[in-house]
Amino acid sequence: MLTYATTGTTLVPADPTERDTVADLMTVREAPISDAPVWAPEAIGVLLLALLLSPKEPKEK
Repeated sequence: MLTYATTGTTLVPADPTERDTVADLMTVREAPISDAPVWAPEAIGVLLLALLLSPKEPKEK
């Protein structure tokens, strides 16, 4: 005895514009909530390079 009827649904592939929209939503980073500085490890390399390339003070004799 069948108590319910099922209907089959077929999946329709998304068109390219829908795929691009979903891909953009998944890959675009969210805007920061505040303007507070954010940790950026690559900034340390720039600071270290600036220190290494800065001219040295002359030594007194």
